[in-house]
Amino acid sequence: MGAPSLSILMHELLKMIKYAKCRDVTFLRLGTSGGLGIPPGSVVITKQGVDGLLRPVYEVPILGKLVSIPAVFPHSLVQELHDMARDEFPDFDTFVGDTMCTQDFYEGQARLDGAFCHYTVDEKMAFLKNLSENGVVNIEMESVTFGAMCHQAGIPAAIICVTLLDRLKGDQIVPGLDYIALQKRPQQVAAKFIKKRLGDIQVSI
Repeated sequence: MGAPSLSILMHELLKMIKYAKCRDVTFLRLGTSGGLGIPPGSVVITKQGVDGLLRPVYEVPILGKLVSIPAVFPHSLVQELHDMARDEFPDFDTFVGDTMCTQDFYEGQARLDGAFCHYTVDEKMAFLKNLSENGVVNIEMESVTFGAMCHQAGIPAAIICVTLLDRLKGDQIVPGLDYIALQKRPQQVAAKFIKKRLGDIQVSI
């Protein structure tokens, strides 16, 4: 989807839940991503979103000025999801780490197969290794926008992604893996989390 389209969706969704007078709302974003130094099929709970310069902020030009909004996620929610995923799905490799959010799929993600490429293979690998050494465990195109808008709205939020490959080992998916099953993993974790939260509400009532 990418940041611009997600921003439109988030504005409309945030207005809708306000006018509907929803309470105790939690947002979850589920999706796929490229991993860094972790196996394909890993479930990643995002600690914070970082941009292409490794800054944990969402920058948006407003009235000719750059406005920066933190792209962080509540530690307690991240930890709750991580612990639950490990307990309920022990066969999943589950990680917490930073997620790099890029503005495009090719050069922004250090790929070599786009229409343009202004770097060498060695430069690409050095960049990806630097990301990994600085705590980035996966790459996608929405985390910074999603985290910042939820943070600004005061809504607890989390991102649950599955990795389809390890970018340190290549840019193409690995033959023989059941990618249909792997893409269901974030949904499975989210469904279990929602069921648990609903159970907690019933108990408190």
